[in-house]
Amino acid sequence: MKKITVKVEGMMCGMCEAHINDAVRSAFPIKKITSSHTKGETVIISEQDIDPEKLAKTIEATGYKVIGVECGEYVKKGLFGFKK
Repeated sequence: MKKITVKVEGMMCGMCEAHINDAVRSAFPIKKITSSHTKGETVIISEQDIDPEKLAKTIEATGYKVIGVECGEYVKKGLFGFKK
């Protein structure tokens, strides 16, 4: 599993978060996505690698600015926050 964290500028509310989430869901096969306008980031969990350039273009097409994309391995935590 992959964890992709995207720093996004321009999100102001929950609807902004929803616009980004919907755009990414329709463009890529992902497991989970969460966006936070207060943190200015979108976190994506995916089984496959996602091209950072295509991801940035998808988000920027909705009117927001991508500042950076960070990719890494996703480690699922077990019960009570312990890693499996």
